[in-house]
Amino acid sequence: MTINHQIILREVKDYVFITLGLLLYAFGWTIFLLPYGIVTGGVTGMGAIIYFATGIPVAYPYFIINFILLVMALKILGWQFMVKTVYAILMLSVLLAFAQEMITNEKGELIQILGPGQNFMSLIIGCCLTGTALAIVFLNNGSTGGTDIIAACVNKYYNMSLGTVLIFVDLVIIGSCLFIPEFGGWLDRVYKVVFGLCTMVIENFILDYVMNARRESVQFMIFSKKYQEIANAIGTQMNHGVTILDGHGWYTGQRMKVLCILAKKRESQYMFRLIKMIDPNAFVSQSSVIGVYGEGFDEMKVKIPKSEVEKQ
Repeated sequence: MTINHQIILREVKDYVFITLGLLLYAFGWTIFLLPYGIVTGGVTGMGAIIYFATGIPVAYPYFIINFILLVMALKILGWQFMVKTVYAILMLSVLLAFAQEMITNEKGELIQILGPGQNFMSLIIGCCLTGTALAIVFLNNGSTGGTDIIAACVNKYYNMSLGTVLIFVDLVIIGSCLFIPEFGGWLDRVYKVVFGLCTMVIENFILDYVMNARRESVQFMIFSKKYQEIANAIGTQMNHGVTILDGHGWYTGQRMKVLCILAKKRESQYMFRLIKMIDPNAFVSQSSVIGVYGEGFDEMKVKIPKSEVEKQ
């Protein structure tokens, strides 16, 4: 398979999974959050506020706000950032419009799938779905646009993390519920804000959990007399690098070789199977590691000041 074919297949895979993530997001947000009047952060939250205040379907303000942000950010971020973002915005606008139409009854009211009074349960289910959906999109090099664009623009010129900017923008969006008379009295507005803050916490927790679970790595330490056969099997069948360390037994006084291997957690079962086939009596320890950076794993995303680079 040529490099061009591999690039095309990788891009197709990204778009397929981004689409699945957007489908899940539109389903979770429209079915579980919108009918219960739960306001979230981001442009979808702004669309929900406009919908509750004016009755305009969420898809329209969602698309218009994102279009304005894209035009503003085009010069700053360039086309490469925009391609998948534009696709996600267009696709999610269509999906939100379709989902909202499906959940609206003949009287023009939104159907509460879990029944009345189930606001908090609906919030939990909806945020679990939307958090998982966002993780799927981000893990496949996608973006849903919206406040991500604002955060990326600010991050380019100011020393502020993306997370800090996103939290600040979301707090402003959710806090604006206090000034919307259509939400009722002050107590009802405070109720909206509290629920909105809950969506931020739960959705971000699920997002981090899913993304970290996918990237979670483990370290194997293998003690075996057949270390050479095990190393060859892991290197050829799993295409993994293997480090051989010198060990010395305290009790026996014997010298032995120890294999040290870093792998993705999802590869653990296959790793154990290989080891057991070669040496059922091998002594193996497996431990979780906080992060692995380098070829085949995560990239070290740290900024090095130009002054430090010039010193090297």
